[in-house]
Amino acid sequence: MIEAARSFIWLNARVLEQRRFRYLFDGGSGDAVVAAVEAYRNDDGGFGHALEPDGRGPDSQPLHTYTALSLLAEVGVVEHAETACDFLTTITNADGGVPNCLDTPGFRAPWWQPSPDSDLLVTALLASVLHRMGVEHRWLAAATAFCWRRMTDLTESHPYEVNACARFLDHVPDRPRAEREAERLGALVRERGLVDLGDGRAHQGYSEGETHKPHHYAPTPDSLARRWFGDDELAADLDAVAAAQREDGGWTFPWAAWTPVTTYEWRPVVTIEALLALRAHGRIS
Repeated sequence: MIEAARSFIWLNARVLEQRRFRYLFDGGSGDAVVAAVEAYRNDDGGFGHALEPDGRGPDSQPLHTYTALSLLAEVGVVEHAETACDFLTTITNADGGVPNCLDTPGFRAPWWQPSPDSDLLVTALLASVLHRMGVEHRWLAAATAFCWRRMTDLTESHPYEVNACARFLDHVPDRPRAEREAERLGALVRERGLVDLGDGRAHQGYSEGETHKPHHYAPTPDSLARRWFGDDELAADLDAVAAAQREDGGWTFPWAAWTPVTTYEWRPVVTIEALLALRAHGRIS
């Protein structure tokens, strides 16, 4: 499985995903990953240049910045976290949250709709990775308070937002509160049918087949969301992940490819994520 994926990565991936794959599976250099991530960094401390494939153009965006910080955290590097927080401070609303994306020049996927309102999904993702990195910054304190307020009041949601909340709960320092909120959030997921346990039905507003499965919510066995699913449910999900590897060695994604290049950029990303999920849950070494 990994040998086929390796061939796919070297034949199809950006330098960033090649460096990441080599670090994760072949003992490659973390410094090489950092160097690749730095190519997407802007002078304002944020990240752009289509690091997240669905947001084209050079300008810094919240999701690009989250992706960059996640990649740096993966190799154990906190460099650029403080300047990224400085950038986030410039786009943060009075309530401590950031918008889903900024109305900057450039092309975006149709679902990247700029709004001045604070967005729980993006703010929770950013806060989660900064807590994971052990960062202390005034932006993070306000963003964490925003996430707690919004999460406590959450009675309706959608899978991407819930997934972002789950990542926040995995890393926020207040563990007793995280445990309580995770239990409540898991009940919401089951009650509202926000997880695909084999029926393949997408949530309203999502593309056909664009569903969240147990391993998306619980990418590792120690994720709080692991408690949301039975052993049989997770096992069936992981069987499906393994079976979804294509003949070329890669995995693919269910959301729309709104411009051709995103197909080539997203497939290596989701290939690495599939391998990481399988390895984390003991399916591959």
